[in-house]
Amino acid sequence: MSTDTDRGAGLFRSPAALRAAFEQGLDGLLHHDLLGAFILVLANASLEREMLERLRKPLETAFDRWCARFERGDQDALTAAADDQAVFMRLREFGLENLAATRSRRLGVWEIQFNQLRAFRPVRMSGTPVTELRRPFDPGGFHFNRPVLNREILWEGELCGAPVRLLYNKFPFAALHGLLVPYPEAGRPQFLERQDHALLWEIGRGLGARLPGVGFGYNAHGAHASVNHLHFQMFLRSSGAYAIESGRWRHNGGSLSYPLDVQRHDDPDRAWAALCELHAAGICYNLLYRPGRVYLVPRAMQGSYRHSDWTGGFAWSEVAGTVTTSDVAAFDRLTTRDIEAEVAR
Repeated sequence: MSTDTDRGAGLFRSPAALRAAFEQGLDGLLHHDLLGAFILVLANASLEREMLERLRKPLETAFDRWCARFERGDQDALTAAADDQAVFMRLREFGLENLAATRSRRLGVWEIQFNQLRAFRPVRMSGTPVTELRRPFDPGGFHFNRPVLNREILWEGELCGAPVRLLYNKFPFAALHGLLVPYPEAGRPQFLERQDHALLWEIGRGLGARLPGVGFGYNAHGAHASVNHLHFQMFLRSSGAYAIESGRWRHNGGSLSYPLDVQRHDDPDRAWAALCELHAAGICYNLLYRPGRVYLVPRAMQGSYRHSDWTGGFAWSEVAGTVTTSDVAAFDRLTTRDIEAEVAR
């Protein structure tokens, strides 16, 4: 990755620099007296116990302030985005004092995460039955160019010569979880073109030298993408590989079959040829990009099957082996067999 064309990308020089910028941005957002900013900071802080404890007092103060505003019919509350109002009402009914930090546990190569706030997020299009892989971009729908999201931008500049915007994920489930939007002003739908795949491949290779553990998830339309605006989910996973990356599986040279068909590609052109086949057949998929590698998982479209009640749906992270639930009883009781059966659906 050429530093000559990567403008202002100092936050990508090391994991420490990225974390510092990430947490500094959250601190700044908390001082923006906006309901959406409060929800974003709370969700990101709750992902890590240490961050939640550090920000608990200012979060409690902000929560009380917003409660008072809704009680007296303050315009700042009543004119907030409808999604944010709905999330806050659920949070208020639940009680901020009852919100627990996210927890994870291992089940062999699998991982299960208990994430309470994910249950409060707007479903958007990830809960809608889908029959087609491509849908036109809707400038009147939810997208990442909406002015209300400007304060949620962590960084904006160029990577590998392309304009890129990195936003906070409002309801994260991975460490340093962001939304990477290439060519944001172009208003592209959630449908990969060759240039998008090539760009992510080069960004991954470039950042991989500086950010050990970096990766990008992608949900095709119909594979539990929640926004029809081209984006990838960036994360920094220093705690180990996803289950799909284990050497035990046949797609990685092992002897065991993964519960889903998985293609591993170490060559970008071969990966693109495989994606073209899926596009031509109208088959949706999830992707996990790692530096110099991509895992491609064809899967059934959302709405064509029924998941168990303990999950809101399987996207790239679940397909890769880290399952999220907001049901604490399910978090405590689920077994390896349960996870593998749900992935197979």
